Amino acid sequence: MPHPQQKTGRPGTSLAGKTAKRVILNIARQEAVRILNAVMTDQKQLSELTQSNEFQALQPEDRARAQRLATHTLRHVGRADRALRPHLAKLPAVEVLNVLRLGVVEIVGLGAPAHAVVNDLVSICAANGKTRAFKGLINAVLRKAVADVAGKWDKSPVQMMPKWLRNPLKDAYGNGTVMALETAHMRGAAVDLTVTSETKLWAKKLNGTVLPNGSVRLNEPGQISSLEGFTEGKWWVQDASASWPVTWLGLQVGETVLDVCAAPGGKTMQMAAARAEVTALDISPQRMKRVAENLTRTKFNAETIIANILDWEDSRHFDAVLLDAPCSSTGTIRRHPDLPFSKDGTGISELISLQTEMLTAAAKRVKLGGRLVFCTCSLIPDEGEVQAENFLKENDSFVADSTTPMGMDEKWRTKEGGFRLRPDFWPDLGGMDGFYIIRLNRLG
Repeated sequence: MPHPQQKTGRPGTSLAGKTAKRVILNIARQEAVRILNAVMTDQKQLSELTQSNEFQALQPEDRARAQRLATHTLRHVGRADRALRPHLAKLPAVEVLNVLRLGVVEIVGLGAPAHAVVNDLVSICAANGKTRAFKGLINAVLRKAVADVAGKWDKSPVQMMPKWLRNPLKDAYGNGTVMALETAHMRGAAVDLTVTSETKLWAKKLNGTVLPNGSVRLNEPGQISSLEGFTEGKWWVQDASASWPVTWLGLQVGETVLDVCAAPGGKTMQMAAARAEVTALDISPQRMKRVAENLTRTKFNAETIIANILDWEDSRHFDAVLLDAPCSSTGTIRRHPDLPFSKDGTGISELISLQTEMLTAAAKRVKLGGRLVFCTCSLIPDEGEVQAENFLKENDSFVADSTTPMGMDEKWRTKEGGFRLRPDFWPDLGGMDGFYIIRLNRLG
């Protein structure tokens, strides 16, 4: 019996060659194909696509499944293409190739029943004018590719990063590290939580593990909003790497702190939980709305201001300032596998210039004797280590802090005094997002 959310399409021919009255379209698979096409052809970001009205109109279970299929396929495009090439005389249009990729990944990588997947994908092709003529190819190639790659999937080389990213990372870290990063990207990301109190208790309640830095990593995340403590604001989702910048600030009760580029609010809530006097600054009204919503749910207070730090007309100085600067986001590929396909490396030079300006502006807001934490979720040294090194050369009133935040491995410290975090770290625990963090103390 078809799933209640499946649609019926126009008459067609089944794989067995029998005339069928209707073509059955699986909504989740159909949406996953649409997402893959939008990422690959229009360079749309997955976060944008999953917030669209079209996607949100789906039933929750279809949304979850479609996103899982799309993200898993994006993580394994290289493996899928390697399985498909021997059975293709020439590469078809990307819309057809994405159907084939999804089929191989779902059948071989996720263990879905081959007959059901192939039937649905042929039906999806039949319902699309651009792909209708390739029904037979989808059927034949998928069956051959799946049979050929069975038992070899896990031994196939992992998806490589695009050259615009791989080459500079290879220069910075070496080929071995780049390969380790690619393996970490393929494995995906766990869900980490920052809890307001009683960390061990909440780890037990939520079937999680307490990480060295105090974050709770869920063993089986499920639907986040339905987990115990979400509605009451007892915790929020925040990767372990992203929690360290605030930890390193070492906030004391009543201190004033400015959170620059505050959205979506994870670090703002950390600051408020430390009972500091928090001012959250962000240029986007829509993103600041999310900060406000998160503060309401967690019952924390913070001053929220929509402004650009570069032209913010406010004379205040703060005990502590945190700048999580706009960046290439290359440290988050393991949770955003669309990034290598939706970006092509353009605009990074402009981002680096913007980071420099913002770091200079943020430093001017620090009181004498105060501290500034600069961080980016990038793997590219020009957006981290190089920025910090240049800042220290040009600002002799700041020095790099020599302390080590809780749970941070001293081996991760860089020569200018920051910490380089990478997705291949903590391999036995499930990795972490790539980040660069440095604390800069202003002399009194």
